Amino acid sequence: MSDIKIHIVASNNADAKKAKKDLAKLYKNYPINRANTIVALGGDGLMLQTLHDNIDRDLPIYGMNKGSIGFLMNTYNEKNLLKRIEKSISANLHPLTMNVKSKKKSYKAQAINEVSLLRETYQAAKLKIFIDGKERLDELVCDGLLLSTPAGSTAYNLSAHGPILPLTSNLLALTPISAFRPRRWKGALLPRNVKVKIVILEKNKRPVSAVADNSEFRDIEYVEISENKNVELKMLFDPKTNLEERIINEQFIY
Repeated sequence: MSDIKIHIVASNNADAKKAKKDLAKLYKNYPINRANTIVALGGDGLMLQTLHDNIDRDLPIYGMNKGSIGFLMNTYNEKNLLKRIEKSISANLHPLTMNVKSKKKSYKAQAINEVSLLRETYQAAKLKIFIDGKERLDELVCDGLLLSTPAGSTAYNLSAHGPILPLTSNLLALTPISAFRPRRWKGALLPRNVKVKIVILEKNKRPVSAVADNSEFRDIEYVEISENKNVELKMLFDPKTNLEERIINEQFIY
C-alpha cells in the first residue's frame, strides 16, 4: 500500500474543478496538514501560486495540466496516480528574494520565476546595475529588466530573448526588455549566489514598478535581489518528461 497522502488543489476553470472531483472519488483527498504531497490541477499559473501558498511547507507538488500552459505540469491521467507520484523525479528550486525600496515604504517578496522591473509610463526606464556591490552598468535605457531563475528562464525571460538555463547550471539570467541604450547589451549570465542591486535613475520622471512573480510594487527607488538558500521548493515530474529534459528540449524547438 502506498504511503503517498495527497492534498488536491485546482484552478478555477471548469475542467480543473471537474478533475478535482473525479480524483477525490478515486483517491482520498487529505487535509493539507495531514498530506505529504500536493496534487495541483491547472496550468503553470496555478503551479506558481501553489508553490507560493506552500512556501513554508516542506511538501512536494505534483502538477497535472488542466490549464492553457503546462510547462511545469505533467500530463493529466487519473490512472495509477499514487504510483506515478512514487516514481516521479524531484526538481528542487530556490526562489529569489526581492527587497524593494519605494518612495513611501520598503517591501519584500519571493519570486520563483523572475523579478521584473517595468516602466510605468510612456517614458523609457533608466536603470543602474550593481553586482555584488560593484557598478556594472551606469545607465540602461529600456522598457524593463528581469532576473530569472532556471525554472523561469523558459517563461518571460525567453519571450524577452533571454537564454534558457538548465536547472543544474547554477546560473541566473539578467535580461533587458527592449533595450535602447546600450543597444548592443543583450544581458548577462550570473552565478546564482550573487547579489543584484538595480537603482532607478530619474525616478520621478521615469517611474518603474518591480514585480516578483505575482507581487507588484510601484514607484520604486531601487531593488535588491538574491537567491533564498533557506527555502527549497520541490516539483515532481514523470521520469520521461522531467523538467530538466523539458528545458533542454525547449532549446531545439523552432
